[in-house]
This record gives sequence, C-alpha cells and structure tokens, in this order.
Amino acid sequence: MVSKKVTVKNPTGLHLRPAGILCNEAMKYQSQITFVYDGGMANAKSVLSVLGACVKCGDEIELVCEGADEQEALKALTRTNQAITESSIKEFIEELNVSEDIKKELRAITPHTYTGL
Repeated sequence: MVSKKVTVKNPTGLHLRPAGILCNEAMKYQSQITFVYDGGMANAKSVLSVLGACVKCGDEIELVCEGADEQEALKALTRTNQAITESSIKEFIEELNVSEDIKKELRAITPHTYTGL
C-alpha cells in the first residue's frame, strides 16, 4: 500500500469533469484506489463516490493505492494536470526560502548546463 496527501487546487473542487478525469485515470490500474477525505473514504474509480465526497478547492485528500501496480498508479494520479513548465519552475524558485544569490544560480540552470549533485 502506498499513499500521498494532496491538496485539491481546482477552483471548483472535484465536480463532475475533474471527478471523471480522476476516475478515468484510476480505472487504468488494477490496484484498489481510494482517497481519504474529511468525513470518510471514497472509491476513486467511481464517479458517484468521488462526487459524494463533496471535495472543495483547498481540501486535502490522501490518495491510497493498494495492489500490483500501486506505485505506478500513485505516480500517475498525483501528477495529473501538473505540467512542469518554465513559468512553474520560476514560480517554484521564487517561493524557495533561500538567498537571492542561490535563486540567481538556480534560474541560470538549463538541461544543457546541469551536471547533477
């Protein structure tokens, strides 16, 4: 069993469209996939169960995957709609609690210049 807590960022929470996207992604895996929310547990493979959880923007849920492909399922479900873009990287760097000199170094890194740790 693997799990991860995530905060729902969709402004309208898990309404019909995002609930459908979550369920469609969960259905791709053999593992049992549920999520724990304030008030109970929902089956992530059932649109009715997801909608019944009434998850709103800002709510924290814990995705729980259990089965043969649990790791792959959790990775896929927690990165859905989280594209890494140049602007998301810049935003991440700006939010770091480090000196401006370190932020400047981080901003200068490119795939071509990055040599690892």
